[in-house]
Amino acid sequence: MEKLIAQLSAEFGRQPVHVENVVKLIDEGNTIPFIARYRKELHGAMDDTLLRELADRLQYLRNLEERRAEITASIDGQGKLTEELVKAIAAAETLAKLEDIYRPYKQKRRTRATIAREKGLEPLAELLFAQELREGSLEEIAAGYIDEEKGVNSAEEALQGASDIIAEEISDNAAIRDALRKEVNTHGKLKSKATAGENAEDSVYRLYYDFDESLPKLQSHRILAINRGEKEKHLSVSIDVDEAECMKIIRRKVVKHGSISSDFVSKAAEDSFDRLIFPSVERETRAALTDLASEQAIKMFAVNLKPTLMQPPVRNMVTMGFDPAYRTGCKIAVVDETGKLLETGVVYPTMPHNKVAEAKATLTRMIKKHGVKAIAIGNGTASKESEIFVAEMLKGKTNVSDSNSLSGRQLNNDNNNSDLAGVSYMVVNEAGASVYSASKLAASEFPDLDVSLRSAASIARRLQDPLAELVKIDPKSIGVGQYQHDMPQTRLNETLGNVVEDCVNAVGVNVNTASPALLSYVAGLSNTTAGNIVKYREENGKFTTRAQIKKVPKIGPKAFEQCAGFLRVPESKNILDNTGVHPESYDIAKSILDGTCVDESPTVADIRKELQKPGRDPRDELPPTMLRTDVMDMKDLKPGMKMRGTVRNVIDFGAFIDIGVHQDGLVHVSELANKFVKHPGEVVKVGDIVDVIVLGVDSAKKRISLSIKQSGKASGAAASQRES
Repeated sequence: MEKLIAQLSAEFGRQPVHVENVVKLIDEGNTIPFIARYRKELHGAMDDTLLRELADRLQYLRNLEERRAEITASIDGQGKLTEELVKAIAAAETLAKLEDIYRPYKQKRRTRATIAREKGLEPLAELLFAQELREGSLEEIAAGYIDEEKGVNSAEEALQGASDIIAEEISDNAAIRDALRKEVNTHGKLKSKATAGENAEDSVYRLYYDFDESLPKLQSHRILAINRGEKEKHLSVSIDVDEAECMKIIRRKVVKHGSISSDFVSKAAEDSFDRLIFPSVERETRAALTDLASEQAIKMFAVNLKPTLMQPPVRNMVTMGFDPAYRTGCKIAVVDETGKLLETGVVYPTMPHNKVAEAKATLTRMIKKHGVKAIAIGNGTASKESEIFVAEMLKGKTNVSDSNSLSGRQLNNDNNNSDLAGVSYMVVNEAGASVYSASKLAASEFPDLDVSLRSAASIARRLQDPLAELVKIDPKSIGVGQYQHDMPQTRLNETLGNVVEDCVNAVGVNVNTASPALLSYVAGLSNTTAGNIVKYREENGKFTTRAQIKKVPKIGPKAFEQCAGFLRVPESKNILDNTGVHPESYDIAKSILDGTCVDESPTVADIRKELQKPGRDPRDELPPTMLRTDVMDMKDLKPGMKMRGTVRNVIDFGAFIDIGVHQDGLVHVSELANKFVKHPGEVVKVGDIVDVIVLGVDSAKKRISLSIKQSGKASGAAASQRES
């Protein structure tokens, strides 16, 4: 344990006592949000991200130790454990190095070498591999191992069998594999070619039809793109190495000059490299590259997901959800300030129907009836046409002829535009809305609604409270990453689930209004206990104290300890029940209020903040969401125009910005700042509001090139958001 704590302390640059405390807290079954928020004195105020990284590394090291013990026991059971092996196993720092050491002692499938051993050729192989013979010929020596009963019919067959054994011995050499792996990773190149050669059809993988890149310089997104191109049979992929240099490495370790078998061993080494070592190392290297790229992509996904979930709510606004479509019509849902459904409908302002005037009349009536102040438009199919329609409607003149209802008359400002004064809109990412709409949760929330209308309600709620609505959807379906279907799904789900958990607990949850989906992410709760909370309040009415949560079935003392501080009870007479102050610290809070507290620990500092703003939502401290009343078209953009937009996605090579033109523009990593930027995430994050300059517009390819660095500094809103 001491060695483990020392290693973690050194790797994370934290005091051993803090690391030891974290390990103990984890082993005692405490959740990361609880540890991060309520045990700061024990771990030196590490944040949830660092705590999760430490927990992951702790698990890896424990798995390493477990595997180390298994390998030691296995080799010892074979009677082959030596002091040298014990030291080598103890010194192995990675699972890969451990497996290299264990390779010669693993039970192998039937190979050419095992067949040769069965024929009694291992002594010949050992004799030749020792390279101590100075006289005679190999054929004469091999003739002594001819045994027709065992299938060795000639000296040539005996030598071939010996060569196979030597080749496998070389392949199983941990030091050789380690050296070759380093050579490949340092000087190797990843190459890809079009599978159809010069006759290859154009595809999204055309950039990789004749591609090679040094492995150390290879970017993660390229690895994942090449992998997908290979999987879809557009590309053939290989790793290119300097074989002569690799053979030098092997020969230096296994060839002894001056023996009659030196050349024989050298040729066996070539066979070992070509047939056994390089194919294996190539597979390992590509797997390692993929793992690294996947981890980077998962990390970027997580980095993007957090600000997406933590977008400021659009509070106290009756909101209209607008789910765009063509043939089947645009689905409409109006919800009140709390997200309660008020009315639904379907309008047909887009082709092929083009019932613009009828749609405007319907929406105007709904807006006026319910006092709608914000419209959330989904960004899917027909979104552009729908956004133009809404923007023109809000201006009071659609300027689109409606042959179906008004005989081509054009709408203008006479359309009672005062009904729409103060109404604004925002295009909302609708990724995952269809998945939610068809789910059991959506059916339980809207049992009487058609699936498509549920999407509209969800889109409206996403604008009102992104976190509360998005937790109902599989995190990888939210649309803020790349190649999510190519990732290790278990690892992706775990990482993104952790992000959602951290966000939910950072904000806190109203125990009397939260959905089961939202409650399930509260530290210490599960799907079962979250459902029990909802069932309890349905049967007994609203919770009136935090202590009452203990009465919920299956919420024992440990679960209550973990969840209590993150659950809010606005209806409680005790104001502390509606804050982030944990019940275990109520006495401290009271001493702060009566002026007798002299402690200034991190916990006390947190309590003071809570008492200053009871029931505060950390999202309210972020810049508000940008709502719009008008829309531009790509044709309106000109190079040099300065605009303000919202960061919608951050990827390895840049950031996509919503500038109100329906099509997001790309700021390449080279245009983010007047300095070298290793990764876009260093400069911007999802939700940032930034000033940009238009560099170019390609209407045919629907591409907009933008620059942040040429526009001057990011807006004050973006800067303050990043700081927060």
